[in-house]
Order: sequence, then C-alpha cells, then structure tokens
Amino acid sequence: MEEYNSGDEQAVFNADDVNISVKECIEGVIGGADYNQSKVNQWTAGIVQHSLTHLVKQGRPFKYIVNCTIMQKSGAGLHTANSCYWDTAADGSCTVRWENRTMYCVVGVFAVAL
Repeated sequence: MEEYNSGDEQAVFNADDVNISVKECIEGVIGGADYNQSKVNQWTAGIVQHSLTHLVKQGRPFKYIVNCTIMQKSGAGLHTANSCYWDTAADGSCTVRWENRTMYCVVGVFAVAL
C-alpha cells in the first residue's frame, strides 16, 4: 500500500500501465470473436466501461476520457488524429491498437489531472 499513497508517483500518467490495462479489457470483451456488426455497439460500450472502471480503481488523481473504435478488416484505411491543449507535465494520453484476424480495435485514453 505504500506505493498507492506515495503522492507524486500517483499523479504521473503512465501510458505503459494504461496500455496493458486497456488491452486486457479488450481481450476480456471481444476475446477471440470474429467481427459481427450486430455486436459492435455492445463491444465498444463494454470496452469503454471496463477500461474506465480499471483506470478509476487505480486511485490516481485524473479525470478520464475513453473512446473506442472497432472496424472490420476489409482493406480500407483508417486514419485518426487528436490534439489537446493541456498541461503536458500533468496530463497524458495514449492510443491502444489491438487486432485479430477479422477486426481492428483502437482505444484512446485521455487523463486530465485534477
């Protein structure tokens, strides 16, 4: 529990930890399933909800924004971009890319210090 109460370390956004946590959420929601258009809304909502739950449980002083895009693999391109005006010393973001043989999943996480 000492690390949890360590103050400064707790206030630093760690993209590597977030990446691992979000990938676990994606695997838990989608697993080995093939792309199914009728399940995409359920999957995206589940991934966002599970990711937020995991992030909040870490107890770090951030507000989180999570978005999720799922796209069927069809040879089409997907380009995304984002820009933020914030305190680069305290706030952070990361993009998690996951894929299986039939789909791509891209999750963006933004953490804004309280």
